[in-house]
Amino acid sequence: MNQDLTAAVDSLLPAIRGELEAMVRIPSVSTAAFDPAEVRRSAEHVADTLRRYGLSDARLLEIEGAHPAVFGHVAGPDGTPTVLLYAHHDVQPPGPDDLWTSAPFEPVERHGRLFGRGSSDDKAGIAVHLGAIAAHGSRPPVTVKVFVEGEEEIGSVHLPQFIDRYRDLLAADVYVIADSGNWRVGVPALTTSLRGLVDCVVEVRTLEKGTHSGQFGGAFADALTSLCRLLATLHDEAGNVAIEGLGGYPVDPLDLTEDELRQQAGALPGTELIGTGTLTERTWTRPACSVLAIDSPPVAEAINQLLPSARAKVSVRIPPGTDPEKAMDALIGHLEANVPWGAEVTVTPGSHGAPIALSTDGAAGDAWRAGFAEAWGAPAVEIGVGGTIPFVAEFQEAYPDAAVLLTGVADPTSRAHGPDESLDLADLRNGILAEAIALRVLAG
Repeated sequence: MNQDLTAAVDSLLPAIRGELEAMVRIPSVSTAAFDPAEVRRSAEHVADTLRRYGLSDARLLEIEGAHPAVFGHVAGPDGTPTVLLYAHHDVQPPGPDDLWTSAPFEPVERHGRLFGRGSSDDKAGIAVHLGAIAAHGSRPPVTVKVFVEGEEEIGSVHLPQFIDRYRDLLAADVYVIADSGNWRVGVPALTTSLRGLVDCVVEVRTLEKGTHSGQFGGAFADALTSLCRLLATLHDEAGNVAIEGLGGYPVDPLDLTEDELRQQAGALPGTELIGTGTLTERTWTRPACSVLAIDSPPVAEAINQLLPSARAKVSVRIPPGTDPEKAMDALIGHLEANVPWGAEVTVTPGSHGAPIALSTDGAAGDAWRAGFAEAWGAPAVEIGVGGTIPFVAEFQEAYPDAAVLLTGVADPTSRAHGPDESLDLADLRNGILAEAIALRVLAG
């Protein structure tokens, strides 16, 4: 038993929580509509924090046109592995303040959870790394590098350039990416699969310009009705994605129940589940399709005319093993083939991210499993995640001989990206202890 590390973590926890709260107070939203100076202020704050926790060389990494990342390292004993600990300091926009119970950038504890934007995604990851290093007196038993990205929430658009410019600096034997979560509160997990993503904007046109809905309605369709009929073809009657060629495969259903999933999602009582297969298959290893937005006049501006055009953004999550380029072609092909009533359709491809499959075999996986088991008193569950983290593939491709582990201390009730984002504080403590133990085990 690692009683010294347990005592160290429990002693450090109030300070680490204070560091997390200080980070949450910085509105480091990386999307273009928000002030980039706040993201830079966040990066500078993280670099200063790393220096205070023993990473004396902590500094900003810069790429032209990119939000800054942060890097620091502390050398371990000769001959020990090098572990790079990843997290990101940028966050999603908060959305309307009135949807939050408390202010999004003012951390507040309620019922053992810390609320605030970034509390779980992903400033908690930074806090875990800080705590694990500090638990070893800032002299970890392996060489530790910390890389804190500033653009994850906008798709890590410059990460390939960061890796290209700082390849040797970021090289490691093990990459621990603290941007996922646990199976549920109190049950730790290693993430072994992520769905990929493709999206597009589809525009439907039926008329040269808007015209009187009474004079011509019944003979011609408006563009919005045509668009709605087109979007309805994306699913079959059971709610399965109807786009051909997107793959999918069975996985362990674990102990997930419909009641728990409904509670996690905040589903309304009458809302039915869609699709077929186990719940874990539907959320991890089968495709999912969503309409994210529609461009059309708001209800307050409606007039009695046939709309000449309407647009929508369509997003498809693709399972591991599916090529993103082929998935994009399949999505575009489906939309072009199913447009109703001879309407004109234009599809503009958007972003794409690769799905991921990770192995936890080997010394690194064994070390983190040992850390989880001792910190939580329960074995780690291997899970899939329905979301997409494209940058994981960048590390896999750049450092093919390294082990990559995907961890985190969020949970399915953390409401990442939504109002009232939060983090279970007991899981934060256990996550710090687990990582501290894992570093010791990995050192042998």
